[in-house]
Amino acid sequence: MIAIPGIVPNAGPHLGSLVETFRPWLGLAVPVLLLAALLRRSTTALLAVVALAGVWSVVFAAAFKPGDGTGGIVAVQHNASDENPDPQGTARALLAAGPDLVALEEVLPEALPAYSGVLDPELPYRAVSGTVALWSRYPLTDVRPLDIKPEAIGDGWQRALRATAAVPGLGPVAVYVAHLPSLRLGLTGFGSGPRDEGAAKLGPLLTAEPVHRLILLGDLNATTADRGLRPVTRQLNAPPEDFTFSWPASSPVARIDQVLARGGKVPAIRALPATGSDHLPVVARVVF
Repeated sequence: MIAIPGIVPNAGPHLGSLVETFRPWLGLAVPVLLLAALLRRSTTALLAVVALAGVWSVVFAAAFKPGDGTGGIVAVQHNASDENPDPQGTARALLAAGPDLVALEEVLPEALPAYSGVLDPELPYRAVSGTVALWSRYPLTDVRPLDIKPEAIGDGWQRALRATAAVPGLGPVAVYVAHLPSLRLGLTGFGSGPRDEGAAKLGPLLTAEPVHRLILLGDLNATTADRGLRPVTRQLNAPPEDFTFSWPASSPVARIDQVLARGGKVPAIRALPATGSDHLPVVARVVF
């Protein structure tokens, strides 16, 4: 399952997506199985555990590589939470990463002035649609909302936008900000239906985007390994799967906040210190 999680079926309770979401944690089985093999004094079991450890190490080798280096477009992604008690402090924390782009989700209208008051002087170009917002160091044009709303969700749900950033030396870069529906883990399994429907609507929008260079920032409520996100991830480059987790902020177990690119690479991604949100911000360099 570590090397080929796709063998786990996704029908019904979406167990395949569940395994893919928490795949890095499958490595915790190695010490447990190793102890069992030693207690049983089984050479066969010991060799199997060593093989399992080797597969896990190969799959997650990127977790042990150096940081993200320099250059490129520095992008910060953060679900800031609609219950954030300190929007201004959150904005200052994000600016400390030296971003060229900042994407926020769950930005309520009454909190927007607080974020803008801190971010606007450094990132003067802004786009807002519903509860998602983008701040940019570069001029933004062709800003418009995107429809990724699942059919079962009522009117007034607006959680995606796109804009074109004029980046010196590169030209136009399409920037998408999206907040896919949340997951529900319960007795019936991994409730990813609305999230998957949102991803299925976002995928064709990315395909149809005429600007070749593209950055997608968002709380996608999915890891890049989750097959439910394939309409998106099969056409974009993602940072290596590692142990940069963004949710929940108090004890992160998965990275569901993403920085993805087309026409370029995202060599690495890292989490920033906690803010007043239940998510950690993430920052990455996008190199075209």
